[in-house]
Amino acid sequence: MVELLNPPELVPPRGFAHGALAPATHRLLVVAGQIGWDSAGKLVSGDFVAQFAQALRNVATVVQAAGGRPEDVLSLRLFVTDKQRYLAQQREVGVAYREVFGRHYPAMALVQVADLLEDGALVEIEALAAVPPAGGTP
Repeated sequence: MVELLNPPELVPPRGFAHGALAPATHRLLVVAGQIGWDSAGKLVSGDFVAQFAQALRNVATVVQAAGGRPEDVLSLRLFVTDKQRYLAQQREVGVAYREVFGRHYPAMALVQVADLLEDGALVEIEALAAVPPAGGTP
């Protein structure tokens, strides 16, 4: 299991962990930035929350393909083109997040960027996970 670290010397986190420690027996998985596109490579919507939800599902799909679960994710990096839109829709983003990751809140960072490579993309999510060894759990 991933060990989430929240030292008492730091402000209590809301919706993230200050650190996440991978078990020594697990493999490190780096998930490339995922945007809100479907399996045909088309953005699911022009809506921020819909793109966020799809990007998160895409991250979970890669983790599952490596034999992991959302709870194996150590960190997420969210790149958004409009921080104010993220803040305005934080409640809806939280609902979409919990549909995929439940109550697992790894280390996270949110960065506002000028633009993303794919025209129309509003959010991109990278992840780092610690998945069980091939062939099962240790």
